[in-house]
Amino acid sequence: MSLVVYPGTFDPLTLGHQDVVNRVAAHHESVVVAISDSRTNTLFTMAERVDMAKAILVGLPNVRVMSFSGLVTDFARDIGANLIVRGLRDASDFDYERRMASLNRILQPTIDTHFIIPDDRYQSITGTLVREIAMMGGDVRAFVNPVVLAALQEKYLKRQQEPRKESR
Repeated sequence: MSLVVYPGTFDPLTLGHQDVVNRVAAHHESVVVAISDSRTNTLFTMAERVDMAKAILVGLPNVRVMSFSGLVTDFARDIGANLIVRGLRDASDFDYERRMASLNRILQPTIDTHFIIPDDRYQSITGTLVREIAMMGGDVRAFVNPVVLAALQEKYLKRQQEPRKESR
């Protein structure tokens, strides 16, 4: 059985991430979208990120959403995966991901890494940019699923409704 892990923080899951999941799910028996606990500050809690991903990916019967902490190679080994998939948007992603794949191969030689390039429409989208645009009241509908849009609006609604303070 072909079990693939697509790891990430997914804070939030973007249409680019969805595109990668759809592409991978079309070619593999089973895909685990593995949501990292992340050592960085996230806008959404682990539970919120998992719930959003499950709601968005519910129509893909061969995709499961799981959370993990620690090394992705350990997680992949523990669930019996033999492949990690990573999305690449540009050359800087490639440089970083190539180094990670090399290190992961040293940590778990039986687990390979493949790279997927999302559709051109999604190559400029990052979770960081989506959060920043949403925080400033911008329209992020072109970048995220309606599930994520609603969650972002809920997170930032109070902030956007607060009166602006005048500077002196």
